[in-house]
Amino acid sequence: MAITHSTYQPQLTDAGLEATAAVTAIDESGQARKGYIAAERALTIYLNKREIVTLMTLGTNPELLVLGWLKNQRLVHDINDVQSLQVDWETDSVFNQVADLDKKLGRKTVTTGCGQGTVFGGLMVDLDKINLPRVQIRQSRIYDLLSVLNHHNDVYKRAGAVHGCALCENTQMGLFVEDVGRHNAVDAIAGHMWLHNISGHNKFFYTTGRLTSEMVIKGVQMGIPVLLSRSGVTHMGLEVAQKVGVTLIARAKGRHFLVYNGAENIEFDAIPEPLQAKPLQTESLQKNQQAAQSI
Repeated sequence: MAITHSTYQPQLTDAGLEATAAVTAIDESGQARKGYIAAERALTIYLNKREIVTLMTLGTNPELLVLGWLKNQRLVHDINDVQSLQVDWETDSVFNQVADLDKKLGRKTVTTGCGQGTVFGGLMVDLDKINLPRVQIRQSRIYDLLSVLNHHNDVYKRAGAVHGCALCENTQMGLFVEDVGRHNAVDAIAGHMWLHNISGHNKFFYTTGRLTSEMVIKGVQMGIPVLLSRSGVTHMGLEVAQKVGVTLIARAKGRHFLVYNGAENIEFDAIPEPLQAKPLQTESLQKNQQAAQSI
C-alpha cells in the first residue's frame, strides 16, 4: 500500500510492549498446561495535565492508539497541533497538550461500545458534510480479502481475548492491529493514517467486532467507504451507514457475507453453488424408526 508521508511529524515515543504473557493453567483433566493470555494494560491519557480517560489496551501500539483516539474524539483536528506524545509505562500514562480543551469536553455521548464508554464532541456532528466516494467491489475480491485476513490474527490464535481490525486496499492488507477492544484497534489504525497522511477513499476497513454506530462513524471520519465485519451490525450502525453512503458488509466469513447497505455497489461475480437441502430424515433415523415399528 502506498503511503504519502506528511511533511510534519510530532515527537513520539516508541513504547510498544509484548501482546501476550506466558501463564500456566490447569486443564479439565487436572494437568498443568503452559500457554499465553492477552496482556491487558491500563493507559491513562492526560491532556493539559488533566486526566481524561483510561484505555485498556495490549499496549503494542500506544502512540498510534492515542493519536487515533484524539482524532476520533474530535479533540485534535490537525496533526500539526500535536507537538509531542510521551508514553510512560512506569506510570501507565501518556501526556499531550490540547487547545480549547474545556470547550471540546463540553459535549459527551455515553455509548455501549466495549473498551470505550464516552465519546466527546457529539457523535453525529458534521456527518452531513462528509461525502464518501462510491466504490464498486467484486464479490471475488471480498473472498480474496477474507482469505488474506485469516492469516493475520496472530494474537487471537495464540491467546484469544482480542479483536482485530485491518486497513486494506484491493486485496492488500496495509495494517492489521489487534487489541483487547475493537475501538482501540480502529483508533490505532486511524492514528497510523493520520500520522502518515493516508487517504481512506480507496480503502476497505475490516473488523472482527460488530459494527455499532460509533464504529461506523469512526470509519466515516477516516474517509473509508467500505466497512467489512466478521460479526454483525446494530440498527443505529446501519442508520449511520445509510445516511452517509457507507457500503456495510457483515457476517463475513469464508464464502458467506450479508450486505446491509450498498448492495448496488457489489458485483456478484463469484456466487457460490447453492447448498443441497438436507433430507428431513437421515438414513440412521429411518432405521431407528423401522426398528421401533417392528417391536
